[in-house]
Amino acid sequence: MNTHNMELLREKAAQNGPLCIGLDTDPSYIPSSLLRKFPSKAEAVFSYNKAIISRIGDSACCCKVQIAYYEALGIEGMKAYSKTLKELKDSGIIAISDVKRGDIAATAGAYARAHFSGDFESDIITVNPYMGFDTLSPFTEYCAEGKALFVLLRTSNPGMKDIENLDLTAGGKVLDRVGSELLRLSGEFKERFPEAKCSPVGAVVGCTEEADALSLREKYPDVFFLIPGYGAQGGAARIAASLLGKAGGTVNSSRGILCAWKKDSACLEKEANGTVSIDDIADAAIKAAYEAKADLLGAKNEVWG
Repeated sequence: MNTHNMELLREKAAQNGPLCIGLDTDPSYIPSSLLRKFPSKAEAVFSYNKAIISRIGDSACCCKVQIAYYEALGIEGMKAYSKTLKELKDSGIIAISDVKRGDIAATAGAYARAHFSGDFESDIITVNPYMGFDTLSPFTEYCAEGKALFVLLRTSNPGMKDIENLDLTAGGKVLDRVGSELLRLSGEFKERFPEAKCSPVGAVVGCTEEADALSLREKYPDVFFLIPGYGAQGGAARIAASLLGKAGGTVNSSRGILCAWKKDSACLEKEANGTVSIDDIADAAIKAAYEAKADLLGAKNEVWG
């Protein structure tokens, strides 16, 4: 394979804009009157996901599927997760599986097989490096075959200061040490994929901290970013835009899109009289997606021209 999935995502983001639609679909995000019409919560979740996927068009460059919401629904939820990934693949939409796996030796290898092949196969997954960089090796082996990773670098939660932002006696911060490994891997994969403009190993960089956004973007010019925190988590478009230069990135929005129907007067009226449909809430979601795309592109133009 002469390219990898992160490069394909970078190209799609350049074409469709940087928005990533987060299918972190909790049943509570679906109107209660509609939820009751399905045999199970898992079936309602998949039906909503499918309706959104069929409408994405050029509103977004990819979808991120957070596995925790599906695990919480048990076996039926994991079936909905698998079907959602298959629906994305069949629709030609790049899938990021937000699984944040990170373990040692054979266990890491099993996680890699689980999420890069079989029932839960995805294009790109998130991984946690904080048990050591050897935990990344089983995943990066798949990158040589075209898969891709997002490694946690600077996350969007307030608790990132507890570990990621700690000072090291050797200088710099913990996240800088993770970043140095990303740069090393980027150099290795440059030889494997010389035509690609980004590494198959990207970074998760939240957009809730403005102070170092531009400096992080400058430090890792060939690393594509997955940018959480925009919208419901309080991250501003201008901060997200600061992270979109160089190799670029994709900005995730989940609740702001999945729950858009709650701010739609027509949907609320239908919910009140029990006639709201999956199509109604999916239409509201995609309308919100286009609005988020426009917001992000506007901010990007202001920052980068």
